[in-house]
Amino acid sequence: MFELQPLDPDNYRQQTRKSSLILIVLFAATGMLLSSLLVLLWGTPGGNNFRLNLLGVALSLGSTLLLVRFYLKDQPFMREAVYGWHLKRNLMRVTNVMHRVKPLAETDHPRALQILRFYQLALEQMHQLEGNDTGLLELKVEKQQTAERMQALGLDPNQTRLDARWISELQDRTTA
Repeated sequence: MFELQPLDPDNYRQQTRKSSLILIVLFAATGMLLSSLLVLLWGTPGGNNFRLNLLGVALSLGSTLLLVRFYLKDQPFMREAVYGWHLKRNLMRVTNVMHRVKPLAETDHPRALQILRFYQLALEQMHQLEGNDTGLLELKVEKQQTAERMQALGLDPNQTRLDARWISELQDRTTA
């Protein structure tokens, strides 16, 4: 279950820049350290140590990925970046079944309308967080139409949650 969280766009951008900078510095520092260590241990003075340097960078990439996966993602400075990643991942999940969601939503299928409304609200939030005003304008009319359809059916248009099971329900369903 993914739920949209209210975030300040300016703070979001500041925190994601901060976390990106930390990861870049971590990767660069470990890359230089590991490459230098490998060249020091197994390199030849004045020789071609390209493979050792490349191995150091590859090991740095692997260690940085492992650090992010098992430790850094739970740190407070990564909260906004992790949320943004989850937001985009859930948007992509819905995008992958949108060819089934939209036709069902047009027939007032309640679950399809809920998924479509979540998608619109999540997309709106992503545009706000990233400062994409053009995307917000394009979404406004479609978002209003979906909200009106949901209200006419007695559904809550404030659809801030997405359950992965909802998508599974619609994946095998046909519109015919």
